[in-house]
Amino acid sequence: MPPRTIMSTAAATAAVLALGVTLLAAAPQSGAAAAEPAPVTDYCQGQCDDILPPGQNGNATLVEILGNKAFGTHPAHSDDQIDRYDGLVAGHTALTDQKLTDFFNDASFGVPKDRVESVVSPRADVTITRDKATGVPHIKGTTRYGTEFGAGYAAGQDRLWLMDLFRHIGRGQLTSFAGGALANQGLEQQFWPQAPYTEADLEAQVAYIRTHEGPRGEQAMADAQAYVDGINAYRDKSKNGRYFPGEYVLTGKIDAITNVGEIEPFKLTDLISIASVVGGQFGGGGGGEVQAALSLLAAQQKYGVAEGTKVWESFRQRNDPEAVLTVHDGTAFPYAGKPDKTRGTALPDAGSVTAEPLVFDRTGSAGTDRKAPVKAPANLRKAQGIYDDGVIPEGSLPGSGSGAQKRGMSNALLVSGKHTASGNPIAVFGPQTGYFAPQLMMLQELQGPGISARGVSFAGVGMYVQMGRGQDYAWSATSAGQDITDTYAIELCEPDGSAPTKDSTHYRYRGTCTAMETLERTNSWKPTVADSTAEGSYRMQVRRTHYGVVTHRATVGGKPVAYTSLRSTYRHEADSIIGFQMFNDPDLVKDAASFQRAASNIDYAFNWFYADSRTAAYYNSGMNPVRAAGVDPALPVKAERAYEWKDFDPAANTAAYTSFAEHPNSSGQDYYVSWNNKQAEGYSAAGFGLGAVHRGDLLDDRVAKLVAEGGVTRASLTRAMAEAGITDLRGEQLLPELLKVIRSRPVTDPGLNGVVQQLESWRAAGSQRRENGSGSHGYAHADAIRVMDAWWPRLVEAEFRPGLGDDLYRELTAALATDESPAASHGASGAHSGSAFQYGWWGFVDKDLRKVLGQPVKGPLARTYCGGGDLGGCRDALLASLKEAAAQPATQVYPGDDTCKAGDQWCADAIVHRALGGISQKTIHWQNRPTYQQVVEFPAHR
Repeated sequence: MPPRTIMSTAAATAAVLALGVTLLAAAPQSGAAAAEPAPVTDYCQGQCDDILPPGQNGNATLVEILGNKAFGTHPAHSDDQIDRYDGLVAGHTALTDQKLTDFFNDASFGVPKDRVESVVSPRADVTITRDKATGVPHIKGTTRYGTEFGAGYAAGQDRLWLMDLFRHIGRGQLTSFAGGALANQGLEQQFWPQAPYTEADLEAQVAYIRTHEGPRGEQAMADAQAYVDGINAYRDKSKNGRYFPGEYVLTGKIDAITNVGEIEPFKLTDLISIASVVGGQFGGGGGGEVQAALSLLAAQQKYGVAEGTKVWESFRQRNDPEAVLTVHDGTAFPYAGKPDKTRGTALPDAGSVTAEPLVFDRTGSAGTDRKAPVKAPANLRKAQGIYDDGVIPEGSLPGSGSGAQKRGMSNALLVSGKHTASGNPIAVFGPQTGYFAPQLMMLQELQGPGISARGVSFAGVGMYVQMGRGQDYAWSATSAGQDITDTYAIELCEPDGSAPTKDSTHYRYRGTCTAMETLERTNSWKPTVADSTAEGSYRMQVRRTHYGVVTHRATVGGKPVAYTSLRSTYRHEADSIIGFQMFNDPDLVKDAASFQRAASNIDYAFNWFYADSRTAAYYNSGMNPVRAAGVDPALPVKAERAYEWKDFDPAANTAAYTSFAEHPNSSGQDYYVSWNNKQAEGYSAAGFGLGAVHRGDLLDDRVAKLVAEGGVTRASLTRAMAEAGITDLRGEQLLPELLKVIRSRPVTDPGLNGVVQQLESWRAAGSQRRENGSGSHGYAHADAIRVMDAWWPRLVEAEFRPGLGDDLYRELTAALATDESPAASHGASGAHSGSAFQYGWWGFVDKDLRKVLGQPVKGPLARTYCGGGDLGGCRDALLASLKEAAAQPATQVYPGDDTCKAGDQWCADAIVHRALGGISQKTIHWQNRPTYQQVVEFPAHR
């Protein structure tokens, strides 16, 4: 593990003494009410707001599920935030500070007496107060144990079924738990190989935190145990009281009449399992070196080694000088760049790469979508088949589905006090974790010894608020995605000394022929009321080595190898609990500097943002391994000691990591924006796509303009976010250049000229995808938007494929998809997910067209592709592809799905809260916006 941040001696001593006191209050026997803690002062003074649609309540009894299916009714507080969230699309243009709570919750601490809806006390040392407006739990404990017990109890009240789903996803047991739907098979096949743990592995993570993180580690595990105890207390009470989530009946876990059956008790290792899902999907980075190698080989095959490498590097854009940056003051943070002298690279022989098989021994419906509906009791028929398409439809969870990429839509906008009307920093920020019913995260307020915060946590690991606000500060994160995952080529061998093959299950580790470890998970299922998938089973198998999990087989220089994926956070997904614990501790986080130190204890790859009444600040966290000199992190490397991470110890998967100061960080910059864009100069991109045009430009241009004008308010910064969230990146950033090329000569075809005029009108109106009237479910400039959606993939192909050739174009588009429009079902998280324009060829098109137009380009592509570099030829290619696109009817551009009819453009874009349980929600207007979002401005400080 990386050495934890060292605080000043006095601060460290005070923190340890404080922890010693709280540890005394951590045991269950301390349940008797203790002295009332000192009153908490809320320094935000009514200027902190937040939102998390659709609603706080994520549990539904069987009766409530059946009511939803039969009559469309909703349990209390399951849908009371969705309209406010949706309303910002139409309401943002007239937004004022006074109107913010029309679209956000008041995120003040506590609940005024006249707004209390309920108060429960599951133990004598904790109360859970819920407010009338949203039902958010405000948990107040007089002991540390009681506070955390209350957090677990409230999580059970709001997310019991969801937590159960995710502990089974993390363990690779979803089909056995919830049914064999094809999407469930795909989901566990996507997630489990990324973190294939045995129970002993999970227990080892718990032990590691206890033994390696000092008093804070002991406290963290005591807090986690109290949280688990709270979950289990609610689990027992709801089961005995027959108000447990109805999904347990529909999936055959509990009999609705006799109440026979069980909700399996939660344990500490379940939390590690859930953390592995969360951390792997939202806090990972890097990987993909095998596909990168294939695209490099294709470039070298076409152009020769030297020229092909140059062409490939120009598409790879490790450090594009035109990329939008979060730290934009010129400070550089070199990391994971291309070495001057590369050594140890292990490119595969052409045509030799094969993916490692995962699934074996299929029986029955395994690998199919064959149904065999059970005969459901009459009173359950309304809910029959709710999981026939899976508990989480394929592709709807970020990082899942065919060809999925690590991604996130989280964004952040912060402006320093120098440029605000009040003189205090302002922040509008939040994470995007997809749209689900219920959400993967839940809101809560925690007040107890050593804890004071309100915000969100992922359900099942909510011991602490992970993003939210403290007494006089607020914080949030975006996925950073820097390169913390490498691919190693391990030389295969046979223990008897015979010649190895690509199928060999031994490899050379530091001179010894070593057996790969085989990890297996066997799942089986039968049809239930919820999931009609016919009976079936299969076995998943992965091979684990000292260099990670095997992903591919190939030959390198004629010798058989296996490619493995090694992530620095593997075996350490739960270690970040220490940083989250610190965020919630008001005695530790007192300013921007102490927050940044706390953030450095987060091992996941995240961009962290902070605001109080004095300072806006930023820190990039992550276990950034120190690589051997000469190793190229963008490509596979030989699994030899000379090329390992510095101080690499495979037993615990630890190494040397870059220091605090080497991570991008900043305090007091004029403004910060982040939308999963490049962090800073020199901080090399872990994959393709961080180039001259990025969706971060939609924020950067707007915030820079506000800062230049001065007098920024919460409302004006929120308006900037909301406007960017309904803007088509292609229309705003690329259409002007496309039109310049097309208008370089008159368009003589009247019909085609009319199409060009439509595009010009849409661009002049702001390139927005927005209703022509509130509730109309039809876009203004609908034809222009249809044409752009049909045109973009065609124009990219027309621009690049002739010059690149079929093979290289295929490999480059496999490395980076050309498009991610709101309606694209092929996007990184499927259709109806809100997130759009993260991955695409926007930067390639921009640089290429500017080169054709004779404009200056920093960091150009190695060659000019559109029309072979000829303006006339480029114009002809664009017009021909535009004519094809214009002729494509809406029914083909938007082919329809289980939510939308073919041709329904608005619906094709619209956000669908994917039902993870039995309660469905209405479809809402598309927004490219965080799921949970805060708007904060602190006027005072401790």
